[in-house]
Amino acid sequence: MPLQIIHRDITTMDCDAIVNPTDNCFSGSGGTDYAIHTAAGLGLRYECDRLEPLSFGEVAVTGGYKLPCRYIIHTMGPVWTGGQRCESVLLRSCYMNALFKASELGAKSIAFPLISSGTFGFPKDKVLRIAIDAISDYIKSSDKEIDVTVCVHDREAFVLSEEIALKEYIDENTNPSFLYAEHTLRMRSECLTGAVDKADIFDGYKSYNLSCTPVASAAATEDLSAWIKKQDDTFAVMLLKLIDKKGMTDVQCYKKANVSKGTFWKINNDPKYKPSKATVLAFAIALELSLDETELLLKTVGLSLSHSNVFDLIIEFYITNGNYDIYEINAALFKYDQVCLGC
Repeated sequence: MPLQIIHRDITTMDCDAIVNPTDNCFSGSGGTDYAIHTAAGLGLRYECDRLEPLSFGEVAVTGGYKLPCRYIIHTMGPVWTGGQRCESVLLRSCYMNALFKASELGAKSIAFPLISSGTFGFPKDKVLRIAIDAISDYIKSSDKEIDVTVCVHDREAFVLSEEIALKEYIDENTNPSFLYAEHTLRMRSECLTGAVDKADIFDGYKSYNLSCTPVASAAATEDLSAWIKKQDDTFAVMLLKLIDKKGMTDVQCYKKANVSKGTFWKINNDPKYKPSKATVLAFAIALELSLDETELLLKTVGLSLSHSNVFDLIIEFYITNGNYDIYEINAALFKYDQVCLGC
């Protein structure tokens, strides 16, 4: 997938380029900088000694030496002093300039650490948000295909902007109240006897789940949901129809879904290819579908969402709260050790 977050030591990444957060003289004296210099060997030290000093946000390139990557792109991130000295702007420039340099080098894959989040003291939630925004902006605007990996060394220290609310949502829905359980059983029983429509089960669930908020107007949601229900198409056909109905181009959609061009081609040209749940949901997020609409799209490949699955609850949390930022959702999935959206 174009952007993924993984728990891994960046020195073990087998890719075209890795990014090294360093100081102005490439000292290799702390954190990730030290680890990269140690793993690369003395050849890196000798080359760095010949480079001109860096300024904040600038980049310089060396060979990978003993590392599995071809290039090391060095950049100097800002020291956090409270946010009043353009630290966020400078940090964003580190990510953007590294990506532009990787493109110049012809790199097809690049790995980043969370720049400035260690000894430079940048709050980890802010680093993550800036990194995701910069990388996603580059991916969406660039006409070049590149796979970007963000390597997080310490999963436990990984901070989300909506972490407390998400945890509460997961806890509440994996441990439902007696009232909710009783209501659901009654609704299912009535559905089986024909006394109530299946759609009413979801409406009843919403009335008992105070954390659910409407994503769009009821009329707009009902119109699209009704339109989808009338379709009897494969996932590929349904996807293309939805893209047209949303007024998007194919490229806009698969980039917004964090899906590679190759995967999108398979979906539309290989009759034997069955997309994974993560891929289907990635497109649901890109198309900003409601929960009902997402369920209908999942049904085209025989899948559904379930409250017994943390992965599904995270997806549900973000959709019901109207947050369709796939990179932020993937950060939450990573935090809870779940598969990320896209392919």
